[in-house]
Amino acid sequence: MRLYPATRHTRRSFYFESYPDTETRGEKMMIGYTPLRNDTVFPKAFDFRDSTTNTAPFRLVSAKPRSRVVRTVEVVSMLAPRKFMQRRKKIEVFKDAVDEAEQRKWRRMMKEIEEVGSAVSVLSAKNQALPRDLVLGTLVRFKQLKKWSIVSEIIEWLQTQPWWVFSEMDFLMLITAYGKQGDFNKAERVLVDMNKKGYSPSVISHTALMEAYGKGKQYNKAESVFRRMQSSGPEPSALTYQLILKIFVEGNKFKEAEETFETLLDEEKSPLKPDQKMFHMMIYMYRKAGSYEKARKIFALMREQGVPQSTVTYNSLMSCETNYKEVSKIYDQMQRVGIRPDVVSYALLINAYGKARREEEALAVFEEMLDAGVRPTHKAYNILLDAFSISGMVDQARTVFKSMRRDRTCTPDICSYTTMLSAYVNASDMEGAEKFFRRLKQDGFKPNVVTYGTLIKGYAKISNLEKMMEKYEEMQVHGIKANQAIYTTIMDAYGRNKDFDNAVFWFKEMGFCGAPPDRKAQNILLSLGKTEAEKEEANLLVGNHSQNANAQAGNGSSRDADEDNDENNSDDDGDEVE
Repeated sequence: MRLYPATRHTRRSFYFESYPDTETRGEKMMIGYTPLRNDTVFPKAFDFRDSTTNTAPFRLVSAKPRSRVVRTVEVVSMLAPRKFMQRRKKIEVFKDAVDEAEQRKWRRMMKEIEEVGSAVSVLSAKNQALPRDLVLGTLVRFKQLKKWSIVSEIIEWLQTQPWWVFSEMDFLMLITAYGKQGDFNKAERVLVDMNKKGYSPSVISHTALMEAYGKGKQYNKAESVFRRMQSSGPEPSALTYQLILKIFVEGNKFKEAEETFETLLDEEKSPLKPDQKMFHMMIYMYRKAGSYEKARKIFALMREQGVPQSTVTYNSLMSCETNYKEVSKIYDQMQRVGIRPDVVSYALLINAYGKARREEEALAVFEEMLDAGVRPTHKAYNILLDAFSISGMVDQARTVFKSMRRDRTCTPDICSYTTMLSAYVNASDMEGAEKFFRRLKQDGFKPNVVTYGTLIKGYAKISNLEKMMEKYEEMQVHGIKANQAIYTTIMDAYGRNKDFDNAVFWFKEMGFCGAPPDRKAQNILLSLGKTEAEKEEANLLVGNHSQNANAQAGNGSSRDADEDNDENNSDDDGDEVE
């Protein structure tokens, strides 16, 4: 028997060949093994007949003697619930009975505000002056929850109350709340009111106004505020620089971001040094721009500058890589320097293995995350689900889906259902796909364009054009507009079934419906032409489309094509820059 080696993260993978002999009589033996970090290997034998794991030395298990090489994934006992995932009853400690009564009263009020969706209606119903500590505690709590609309609503209401002395700090919190919401018009009015009251301009108020412009996509106005602060004050703070770099990156002003960052690196010109968050933003910027080598240089520069690196630093660098080997290498490097991976780190590594069709490693990393006590998020579950779905591994995908249902904090969402649906589609099991589609609706979810696109893709794959168009028409009845990916799928399906005329019709339909053909659609149409006449027509259509696109670009009215949603949004890297 020959045993093939596995990667570091392969915990339940099987690669082997066996040969007929007098003892096994042509049967196959499945051997599972779990490499540890010190490369010590402990053999395990898995019996798939009784769904149990036997830790005794190798055990023989019957398999089909006709198959020479077997490749499978053990899923029977995977994703077993861990203790940390179980809900624990919180034990609260109060100073005394009076404190307990006050705390419970305040929490009831907070819950009521969240349920009603309006703070003023709850607070004004008391018809009396509220204790200052209660008001400040409420504001701080909603600020921690990042519910800035409620924060601004409360402060606006306090302005009208005679019992509340409205101070500069209230103005600053109000303009900050407007900044977080991107409401630059109200932020401008607050700044005017502060000037009328005689409050001098502060770095907090100007930074908040700059953020409001950035959130409102008024990038040039945000830059103007920043330049004015540089030239005439108030002096920008570290938070100001963090925000302006973020605004530049969001507005694709990469040159301005680079110049600002280089100024910070120049000790003679800059009053402060770039901090960790600024470095993170620059790594993210180069990743967004596709300049991965520059992102790696920024990572190296952090060490040279003595800026501490964190989990977010390594996550940002991991998100720049597309090869699973490189992602795994960064992950190992992070652990060697003593930095603990978080759920984003694991999700990035799982995603890299999933895209490389290395489902065993993806599962092993997910199990490693659970063993480390890291609670999975919706995104982490969906990425693992997608790893099995891409390869049409329905049983394994179903196990992940069931695990989500067991985890009360991460119950499946529409993305999870759609990804599970695509597992059936990729396995060419359209009967199973239809059953799951009905279940999706029974569970209270409304199919979206990606859900319908998945079914259409499935029927196109097996050349069932009648059912394909039935799903398309059903989608139209429900008022869901098709995207470019769906039109391309239908066009390709007709072309592959030797119906070039209908393929041309759907190519033209894209432009009429506001989703002009992209390069992928054009290449497919060109490949569908078989006769000289069809090839000539395809070249003519693609050429005309290219000329129209160039003309629109020249007039500054180019239109972005809809994104291809074949991957059900599961390939999101999830690298939140902090």
